Amino acid sequence: MLKINDLHVSYGGIRAIRGVSLEIPDKEIVTLIGANGAGKSTTLRSVAGLVKPDSGSIELDGKELVGKSPNEIITHGIALVPEGRRVFANLTVLENIKIGGYLRKDSLDEDIEKMYSLFPILKERNWQLAGTLSGGEQQMLAVARALMSKPKIIMMDEPSLGLAPLIVRDIFDIIKEINKQGVTVLLIEQNANMALKIADRAYVMETGKITMSGTGAELLADEGIRKAYLGKSAK
Repeated sequence: MLKINDLHVSYGGIRAIRGVSLEIPDKEIVTLIGANGAGKSTTLRSVAGLVKPDSGSIELDGKELVGKSPNEIITHGIALVPEGRRVFANLTVLENIKIGGYLRKDSLDEDIEKMYSLFPILKERNWQLAGTLSGGEQQMLAVARALMSKPKIIMMDEPSLGLAPLIVRDIFDIIKEINKQGVTVLLIEQNANMALKIADRAYVMETGKITMSGTGAELLADEGIRKAYLGKSAK
């Protein structure tokens, strides 16, 4: 579905992405793991149209995305849940959800109800200001907002960051449920252990390059990956 080929991205003369190539098959969960500064977020931001690559191609269903605006990319079927959630703190839960469908021309009502079915706690918080929600609730809201654009692919940048372990498990259950409903997931996650457990496919990124790839199970079992990213206690 999504194919990135020989992507190069620079920031102020610093090469952040160095010839990255990867594929995201339809309806799979794909995770991208690596240390901070490896270029993972830059890769997602490039796909979303927020960063302009120096060279390379990004294709969705064979259509080139490089050069298209973020709004155009959303209409092509790609949504981004950014790191840090970035909800609109002074708007209500419902207003945040509606913003996710701002480019749509059809009625949002049915999909708003779907979001409340997927995230019952948000229905309880319907008229609450987003800035007063807990971290986990804000993350659920950020995901719901992204899903309102009816994406083919949802990209998530560190969805478990700063959340309590119980909430992290809830977030990963939600990711699996979204995927079961037919949405392809591209996931960046510091919790490599949990990410690899749910991933169909995984890539390791170091200093702007893909250094390893395989199924989630293959990378989870790899001794080098375990030492580098999972710790000795990983199971």
